[in-house]
Amino acid sequence: MGQTVFIPRELDANEPRVAASPDTVKRLAALGFDVVVEAGAGLNSGIVDADYASAGAAIGKASDVAKADVVLKVRRPGDAELKSYKPGTAVIAIMDPYGNDAAVAAFAKAGVTAFSMEFMPRITRAQSMDVLSSQANLAGYQAVIDGASEYDRALPMMMTAAGTVPAAKVFIMGVGVAGLQAIATARRLGAVVTATDVRPAAKEQVASLGAKFLAVEDEEFKAAETAGGYAKEMSKEYQAKQAALTSEHIAKQDIVITTALIPGRPAPKLVSAAMVASMKPGSVLVDLAVERGGNVEGAVPGQVVTTANGVKIVGHLNVPGRIAASASLLYARNLFAFVETLVDKTTKTLAINRDDDLVKATMLTDGGKIVHPAFIKADQQPHVEPAAIPAKTMVADASPKKAAPKKAAASKSPSSKPKGIA
Repeated sequence: MGQTVFIPRELDANEPRVAASPDTVKRLAALGFDVVVEAGAGLNSGIVDADYASAGAAIGKASDVAKADVVLKVRRPGDAELKSYKPGTAVIAIMDPYGNDAAVAAFAKAGVTAFSMEFMPRITRAQSMDVLSSQANLAGYQAVIDGASEYDRALPMMMTAAGTVPAAKVFIMGVGVAGLQAIATARRLGAVVTATDVRPAAKEQVASLGAKFLAVEDEEFKAAETAGGYAKEMSKEYQAKQAALTSEHIAKQDIVITTALIPGRPAPKLVSAAMVASMKPGSVLVDLAVERGGNVEGAVPGQVVTTANGVKIVGHLNVPGRIAASASLLYARNLFAFVETLVDKTTKTLAINRDDDLVKATMLTDGGKIVHPAFIKADQQPHVEPAAIPAKTMVADASPKKAAPKKAAASKSPSSKPKGIA
């Protein structure tokens, strides 16, 4: 009897994804694991129990988690679920630990070895394990589909005997993984696409996809990227200049998609209420950061809001989950790629190397203790948010204001932490 990997059904009603596919079940079995999938776990992702069984999994019930050595999930387990886990179980999921110190402390108390997949380092070796990229890619695609659905007009230019339908104008704010996929998708659908980002490297990426780049390209812009490829926070002066440029541009757009998401922090405000008010009736804004407070002023989590001037603000939650079948397949492959690094190929058993860079980056708790340096004090004192936590406006309100006095050239943002654009 080998060690057991358990795939539970997600309890969150808003989570249709599942942590294994028939393909990864076969691969896990080849590593030496006995795979048990809770009945109905994959139904919302279009995977029936028979598909798992054909791949070699046993179909079980929720209580079977008690004998599992490894639990693969989409979202972190709650307290009720943890009560059934045996100490020492390796639990791998998207843990969303920032601001949830009580949940991290609960992992330690339960004695599980918890791994947070979103902490996977962005290095060549870990590319196949990068859940943020795989899910953001799909979110960028779905954002365009959602925007087109709400727009109520055709996206490509159409020349007909009855007249010409102009191409829709789509503006992407934030050119990370989600933004690049949104650009590519909107271009495939025939829209005229522009995009903006505070990182200089994004300009070439945008151009390579056939879109036009929009930014204030001054000296500060040229230095607006960390060594890790993330966006730095810009000065108030730059924000104001970028706001004026962006505000004028947004007023002419049909669909605007915002993708700026900073892991563990509130999303930066990119689009003010004044910018929304300047848009044409029937225009659409899709906010991919709504779960962290939103990039668009007026966005409501889980709702499509229509403003007084007839502009729709789309705030769907769990956007990758809106195409759960595809999202689950990619996520399952991410998990398998990581699990494979934790297995001794000779004995075909779990053998976690705690000195491995991937393990050190992702492990939250182990042996009844919190081991990740960002959360190591979570079980010792109340959680206190860092001083820089309040959302910063990366694109400020463009309404006329008195010019701010010039700061010294060496002055920078109070926070030196890198920011990621999803």
